[in-house]
Amino acid sequence: MTTEITIRPARVDDVADIARLHRAIWCETYRDLAPADVYRALDEDFRRVRWADLLANPRKDQHVLLAVQDERLVGIGAIAAPSEPAFGHRCEIKSLYIDASVKRQGLGRRLMHELALEVASMGYSAVGLGVVVGNEPAIAFYRALGGRPVGRYTDPGPIWRSDNLVFAWDDLSLLT
Repeated sequence: MTTEITIRPARVDDVADIARLHRAIWCETYRDLAPADVYRALDEDFRRVRWADLLANPRKDQHVLLAVQDERLVGIGAIAAPSEPAFGHRCEIKSLYIDASVKRQGLGRRLMHELALEVASMGYSAVGLGVVVGNEPAIAFYRALGGRPVGRYTDPGPIWRSDNLVFAWDDLSLLT
């Protein structure tokens, strides 16, 4: 029997779980796309520091939502003001990570819905996200949700300079 997944705002005491899940999903997703030295550098400790800083110093222009099942973190979604000119007037989805154990059950779509509601509450009428070129499963997912490619940028990242496509939803009702 599958138990319900709840979505709630992230808290500072979630940092270790967020870092663990983020690292695991990131490694699986980018195993054939990122250089090996990047895997070593972007370890769980690195992620813990970054998430701790983000959650300990909240800003009005950012929100982090977590999907939790049986007290276990199974999804992360984060939005913030755009970090790259390629996003234009759109709010940016900074993170969307879904644990493999709950993929293909609608959680990604549900998190995108909740993030779109947060985007609207921040006063934005559109949203975009960057997806690494070559991440075909994510590209297919975003297309299925009605996202359309509107540009490219190189993410300076903390270590890895990845080539990214910008997918956008200029009509938030596609996600809500």
